Amino acid sequence: MRYLVVSDMHGNWDAFKRVIRKVRRKRFDSTLVLGDLVGYGAAPNQVMDEVRSLPGKLHIVRGNHDKVAAGIESGDDFNDVALTSARWTAERLTKSNHEALRQLPIGPTVVETGTDGRAIVAICHGSPADEDVYLFSDREALEAFDAEPRSYVTFFGHTHLPSMFVLHQAGIRGALLRGDGELRLHPRMRYLINPGSIGQPRDRDPKASYMIFDSRQMTLKWRRLRYPVGLAQKRIHDAGLPAPLADRLAEGI
Repeated sequence: MRYLVVSDMHGNWDAFKRVIRKVRRKRFDSTLVLGDLVGYGAAPNQVMDEVRSLPGKLHIVRGNHDKVAAGIESGDDFNDVALTSARWTAERLTKSNHEALRQLPIGPTVVETGTDGRAIVAICHGSPADEDVYLFSDREALEAFDAEPRSYVTFFGHTHLPSMFVLHQAGIRGALLRGDGELRLHPRMRYLINPGSIGQPRDRDPKASYMIFDSRQMTLKWRRLRYPVGLAQKRIHDAGLPAPLADRLAEGI
């Protein structure tokens, strides 16, 4: 199976559109969407409409901003900027997109199994242990591996950092994934992999981040793509959303 892996679009239509246009000529069996379609950015309906119209099979889980914008959670744990954008989003979602957001499933979800019944690919937003947990450390990764023992590769989002944790006999190894790259996965290891954020990268690289995974060849490709940041910033300013949401896009923070 050949997968397009995307996460954390956060209402940034200009970034998401650029990625989709870039890969539209490539063949994918499925797209994996790891949550946080909305929040922060000023084009939530455009992002959701595009997700709902993606060709091929779609596997998707909800993110924490999706839950707040859909009214599933209050957002009391959000900072003021995040909560303001979530409430703004909730007021502007179309009825169909609001309902679609409410219906997004909770991760982890297994999306591919092998002939021996072993899970090859699973997806979640934060961690298989808890959809709202951030995976930054080896300890947090170990808890995640324990929570999803079935899966060879689990894709996660939430941190906005393209990264990987590898579980092997000697322990856990974690790494940030910079720029563009490619790796063949080892069949005797297990992986937690984050494609980074399309809509709001936080690794000081403002380019949209996404991945392509081939479960037959066991190859992972990570890619960065320039997009018109100024247009996304203008949408945020025109919407009257907090200025830091626009400013941080240019810095990748």
